[in-house]
Amino acid sequence: MPAYIIARINVTDAVQFAKYREVTPAAVAAFGGKFIVRGGDMETLEGPEETNRVVVLEFESMDKAREFYNSEQYQAAIALREPASDAQFILLAGV
Repeated sequence: MPAYIIARINVTDAVQFAKYREVTPAAVAAFGGKFIVRGGDMETLEGPEETNRVVVLEFESMDKAREFYNSEQYQAAIALREPASDAQFILLAGV
């Protein structure tokens, strides 16, 4: 069953955040993941306006998504992201 990581990110330092964006695709690919959404145009249809950057990643399973998130490669990327943003990451099982 596929699994998805949804990230909501408030970027506070675009220059530093760009370093994170450069290294993340390789970490995602190393665990068989793919970007479904990576920022881009967005429109809030209901509820409070979403102003954060939204990213959706797809993995083959929740275990693979956890392996990605907990990997040394992605933890190094997090170290680049943390000083440049506030983030929320949610792991969801697909159907």
